[in-house]
Parts: sequence; C-alpha cells; structure tokens
Amino acid sequence: MQINKLVRAATTLIILGLIAFWVLTIPGKHDPTELQGLVGSADRGALVYAASGCSSCHSAKGAEGEAMLILSGGRAFPSDFGTFFAPNISQSVEHGIGGWSFGDVANAVSFGTSPDGQHYYPAFPYTSYQNMDLADVADLYAYLKTLPASEVAGKPHDVGLPFSFRRGLGLWKLVFLPSGYHLPATGLNEEELRGRYLVEAMGHCTECHTSRNFLGGLRQNRWLAGGPNPDGKGKIPNITPHADGIGGWADIDVVTYLNSGFTPEFDVAGGQMAEVVENMKQLPAEDHRAITAYLRRIVAMPDKK
Repeated sequence: MQINKLVRAATTLIILGLIAFWVLTIPGKHDPTELQGLVGSADRGALVYAASGCSSCHSAKGAEGEAMLILSGGRAFPSDFGTFFAPNISQSVEHGIGGWSFGDVANAVSFGTSPDGQHYYPAFPYTSYQNMDLADVADLYAYLKTLPASEVAGKPHDVGLPFSFRRGLGLWKLVFLPSGYHLPATGLNEEELRGRYLVEAMGHCTECHTSRNFLGGLRQNRWLAGGPNPDGKGKIPNITPHADGIGGWADIDVVTYLNSGFTPEFDVAGGQMAEVVENMKQLPAEDHRAITAYLRRIVAMPDKK
C-alpha cells in the first residue's frame, strides 16, 4: 500500500513537472495590437539592415557587392553545441521568408520564435534584437521585401541531443535571455542612448565581444571584454575602455575604425569584422560617434588571463 502511494505521488509530481515545463517554455509572440498601424519605409530599412548586419550572416560565403543582398544563407557557424547554418531569408516563398507576414518577422526578431511556433537557437541574435524598436523592425521588413529571392534550400543545423530538442530552449531563454539593456539609461545623454541602441540592439556587438558560459549565456560581468572565438579559431578582442581594449584609442580612432577598418596601429579588420565595417560605414557619422560615446561609458575590463 505504501509503495502504491509513493508511485502515485511520484507520478503526480512528474505530470505536474511536465505541465510546468510546457507552460514555462511556450514561445513568445507579440500581441497583434502592438503591430497595428506600423507601416515600414524601405529607405529607412536600408540603414536598419546595415546596422543589423543581416548580410554578414545570411549572404553566401565569399559574396561581395550586390551579391551580399542575396540572402540565400548556408554559412556555417561552429560552436560547442554543434554547427549552425544561417537560413535562407530571401524573398523565396518556398525556401526563404517570402511568405512571412510582418508579425512573423517581428516575432522572430523580438522573441526568437518561428512562424510555426518553435524556438530559434540563439545563434540568431534575438537576444540583442529583442531591444529593437518595432518601428525599425517594420522598416527592416519593408526593405527585405525589396531584395531578390534565392531558391537555395537551407541546411539543417548539425546539433545533437539534448540541444536538438528545441522546446528546451524555452528554459534557456528563461535563464539567459536578458531583460532589457545591460547599461542602464540613468545618466546617459541622447548620443549615448543612441550608441547603446546601436551596440546592444541592432548592431548586436555583444554577441561576439562578450564571452559565454558553458551553456551559451552571455557573461554579463565580462561585458564586451572579448574572449575565445566560438568557432575555436583565435580570440575576439576586448572593446571596453581598458588599456587591454580600446582605452588607448582616441575617439577619432574608434570612428575611423568603424569607417575604414584601420586601427591606430595601422592594422586592418579581418574575418567577419571586415564585413561589420562594411555595414558600419553605411551609417551616418553621428552614429559612429554615438557608438564611441557608448563604449566610453561601459565598465573597463582587462583581458582575462
């Protein structure tokens, strides 16, 4: 009799646990009323597209010039959890996002939720994009609509269990998805607030320049202090105002780097950063100054020895 009671109690706890898991991991979505009346501008969306670096991940490897606007995907991003492949986000209805509504795009950007209600892996930087204004998302959607379709089929991610169980990403989001901005708005002027938006939201600089813990969450106490490259090759540099980072750079050095890729030591940006520079140089000069002003306000951190 005692054993039967224990079995029933254990069964009840398991069922309650499964229900709690299912409820806690429901993928987030916008209330449709939040999106009403938002009509984007493709002209403004071109700048949002550049700042957000869409082509740096979603164009074909080696693409240059106009080919960077063909968002066929396919680039590989190795990590400790497997290899992720950038999806086709061109206007192909069959292979891309040509059939997506504005709400579908907004849910993906703000919540990391797919049109069919699945969690996206945080290799897609919705952890930063969640802070984007919906008006900017609407502009981005309008601009994406002007780009060509590519009929290249996407590649499935090479991720094994337990990480291939997407519902579990809901728990990851509960623990590691930031709530708002890292740098509080208190005391920031208008230029610094714009810089915060460009760095922490659209530009998603933290996704590379902040190291991660063993479960892939950003180390908030090492904000923009660099760390190992997720693909295992080299190191992502420290960009805090410490001597190990850009503390020795003048403001004009930072602005020049964002425009040209040249450091004060006449080194030049390489790898993916070279593509970031190509995106950054499309932004107005005041945005480069805003990014610089933001970087001066974050905590200076030495390289981790």
